[in-house]
Amino acid sequence: MDTFSKLSSMLLHVLETREPTVDLLESFVDHWKSITNYYIKTTDDSRPVRQTDIPWCLRQMLDILVYEEKQQVEHTGPCLEYLLEHKLLETLCTLGKAQYPPGMVQQVFLFFSKFLSQIQKPLLQLVNVYRPVQKLIGLCVLPGSQTEKEEAQFLLVLCSRVKQDPPTLRYVLQILDQPAAGTSASDQSQPGTQPSNHRTEPPPPSGQTESGLLSALLQLTRSLRAPVCLKACHSLLLLSALQSESSGEILSDRTQLGELLAGRLLELYSLLPLESLDPGEVQSWPHTPWSSQLSQSSDHMTNFFSWLDFLDHLMRGAPQVLAVKLAQCVHRFWLVDVLQPQLLQMCEQVILVSTSVLCAAVRLVQSSSLMDQLVHFLLRTQTLTQLLLQRCDHISDQISLASLSLVDELLQKPHRDILDVLVLSFLQSRSFLSPPAAGQDDGHAEDSEDSDGLDEDPFFSDSLLSDSQLLLHHPPLSSSGPPPLSGLGSAADVVNSFLCLVPVQVRSSQLLQEGGYESYVHDAHTQVTECRSLSLSWDWPLSLPPPSSGEVKEFFEGHLLKVLFDRLGRVLEQPYELNLKLTAVLSRLSSFNHLLLHEYLLNPYIHLSHCSRSLFSVLIRLMAELMQRIQQIPNLTDRLLNTRRDLLGLNHNTGLEHLTLLRGLVVLEEFCKELAAIAFVKLPLDQQ
Repeated sequence: MDTFSKLSSMLLHVLETREPTVDLLESFVDHWKSITNYYIKTTDDSRPVRQTDIPWCLRQMLDILVYEEKQQVEHTGPCLEYLLEHKLLETLCTLGKAQYPPGMVQQVFLFFSKFLSQIQKPLLQLVNVYRPVQKLIGLCVLPGSQTEKEEAQFLLVLCSRVKQDPPTLRYVLQILDQPAAGTSASDQSQPGTQPSNHRTEPPPPSGQTESGLLSALLQLTRSLRAPVCLKACHSLLLLSALQSESSGEILSDRTQLGELLAGRLLELYSLLPLESLDPGEVQSWPHTPWSSQLSQSSDHMTNFFSWLDFLDHLMRGAPQVLAVKLAQCVHRFWLVDVLQPQLLQMCEQVILVSTSVLCAAVRLVQSSSLMDQLVHFLLRTQTLTQLLLQRCDHISDQISLASLSLVDELLQKPHRDILDVLVLSFLQSRSFLSPPAAGQDDGHAEDSEDSDGLDEDPFFSDSLLSDSQLLLHHPPLSSSGPPPLSGLGSAADVVNSFLCLVPVQVRSSQLLQEGGYESYVHDAHTQVTECRSLSLSWDWPLSLPPPSSGEVKEFFEGHLLKVLFDRLGRVLEQPYELNLKLTAVLSRLSSFNHLLLHEYLLNPYIHLSHCSRSLFSVLIRLMAELMQRIQQIPNLTDRLLNTRRDLLGLNHNTGLEHLTLLRGLVVLEEFCKELAAIAFVKLPLDQQ
């Protein structure tokens, strides 16, 4: 009896496992025949597909395939075999292309999306799968298409499958790579149950081409529907982030992805109304995350900067070879072909807007590859570089302000070439030092002629020492750092040198009980720390290079420092906003911890060679001019007090007479305190 029961149980188990398989295949075939019979029996070609049984039959077929895969974990089930053997996917593509019944292509997109996402076995390398997929890609973004939503979902699923199996990239892009001819499907995905005509075949030969997949995705990013645009962007990110050995090379060398993406940037830039844009608004444009702008806005500026952020994000995640190629395309098609001619124009508005766009781009870009191309464009294009720097001292104050802002943004980027090209290459020889000073220890040089003159000048009083002595009692910024050194060339001497530059007669900060240089120490510490973090990986030397020996050419400080010093010499004649930006650039340069910059910009005691100048010497000459010009201003103390109140928004009754000069005086006093604070922060830190 027990034996009979066991036998019955075994037979029942066999029936339970075998019968559903037969029923599944029969049911699968019946559903497919129901679809094909519709085309045989139906003559009404205007009936929408949703009013037929076709959508239901397709859903049933998909459910059967999914259920079968769960039962046949290690082998290909008979239903999937039938689908591949009889080229059902190919037939569905043909029916979708015919759009019969109306709306059929939508059902085909839905079926392919669910088929690729729900069937876990790798299928894209099979010829009876990737060829229908290629054909369905060709049905995307056709003129008058009403299936954007389904197309975007299909392409997103497809790119997700490619991410899971990167070697299939060449199949969906229809690019001939290393052909896998003769390799059976069973070798790549399934055991030997695969029929012979399921083998993997190489796609048709192709050189560099505008892939249907890539161009379709780019077209969908133009959609006015936010979900469609988002899915298209995510699909592009999935493809560009493939980290397999050959994916980056395929996308960079065998497709026009770079040209397509850069072309879209150019297209959006061409829509900007340059004649009516506010350069100030453009220059300070906030970060516009691409994911927050999911569809095309009516604001062209938003669209442009959103796409720029998308490209920047894409390059940060792409393989190096692809990121470089994309950045080069942006350089060639946008920077060189479009922006450079605009920068070379004579129209002030075009110059202002194009410079402001560059300023915003430099500030917003984070990708190292794209930053490399921006730096190359701005600093390695000789005629353009000189022109941009010369415009820091342009006859138009607005152009000068925009150009100085561009320099300021560059100095805040972690790119070594910026300082090397703009400043350090000109200081390397140290030919700004006179021969006597060149033979002395750099840290213990004697007073220069300029500083001697400062001590003897009756306008420069020692009464400021009561303020500067705060330095000696100020707590160090770091508990581990040594206090400032005493003696000539120490932190105290350097700080006092900058503070004593401003004559007593024109000091006005104490009139409103504003702080001395110590009020700048916190900001100076923050800026010096930021500059140090930027230069950590640049391997700057720990000692100064030896001064030039023998016959030395006349020292040239470089185009940037030249225009900065020239501008600083005219600080009493320039608009307040321009002076603020000028001093901001100089203080940032002074904050870097390169020894040459520190020596040239913050050491008041160096002996300058003939016809050379330093930041300190420019300030001394400026103070001499200042003392002559203030003789023309009656009630100087009251006027300075009112000017400070006006700048702080406390007083709006300041007269227009001498207003530029008075504001320049205020800027000059604050700049000297700022330099003193930077010197105070840097010297103790440099001595650690």
